[in-house]
Amino acid sequence: MNSLKLLLSGGSPALPYAGEILSRAGVEVVQEPSADTAVVLLPVPSFDDQGNIKGGGSPESLLQELPKNVLILGGNLNHPIFQDYETVDFLQDPDYVAQNAAITAHCALREAMDRLPVTLEGQSVLVIGWGRIGKCLARLLQGLDARVTIATRKESDRAMAAALGYTAISLGEIQSRDYRLIYNTAPAPILPEEDSPALKIDLASRKGMGGKDVVWARGLPGKDTPESSGALIARRVLSILKEKGYVL
Repeated sequence: MNSLKLLLSGGSPALPYAGEILSRAGVEVVQEPSADTAVVLLPVPSFDDQGNIKGGGSPESLLQELPKNVLILGGNLNHPIFQDYETVDFLQDPDYVAQNAAITAHCALREAMDRLPVTLEGQSVLVIGWGRIGKCLARLLQGLDARVTIATRKESDRAMAAALGYTAISLGEIQSRDYRLIYNTAPAPILPEEDSPALKIDLASRKGMGGKDVVWARGLPGKDTPESSGALIARRVLSILKEKGYVL
């Protein structure tokens, strides 16, 4: 029996690690499309600003060489060219998004520790946003004995943050000069361009902090911890293949 053929398409540091794990699991991982390709794995997210596959060519060129029943895996797959294909979008997958948030938080912590001349113990740290990344990041910071403040719009989120031992404030109460380190996880304008002694790290998909001194740390897992990111992708691919009844 022929093994399932999976095409790695595009380029990201995480994909080779994912491919290695999938290969060990019995998947035939290939680099060139063919008529018997069963699954395509794209980078996560899959497209650049020009609408091309990250590290690859156009999606139109790719699909010309693939069968119509191919399964396409990736991130942000709302491209109209895929409307007649079966797709699984990892960025809409709760398991992937939650685990990726944890990896992102670890990367964000390392980003700060590489840039600050002090340890985080006893330092005042502000985390803007109470989504998946914000929660994971706050927990890690608390474990390092940082003094963590959570800033968020929703009163219910502030109540939960306070119940977990964090200082909780509204967005309107932010005074950036009070902190040594500020993380933003909210994809909306939060802090204007202003002078501040704080190290500012923006993790959001759209910039929320102004100023030339802001570190825009988008897509950290794939860049800083590609092996961890690739392992996560591979685990989800294997789970999806099992759910859909593919035989390896």
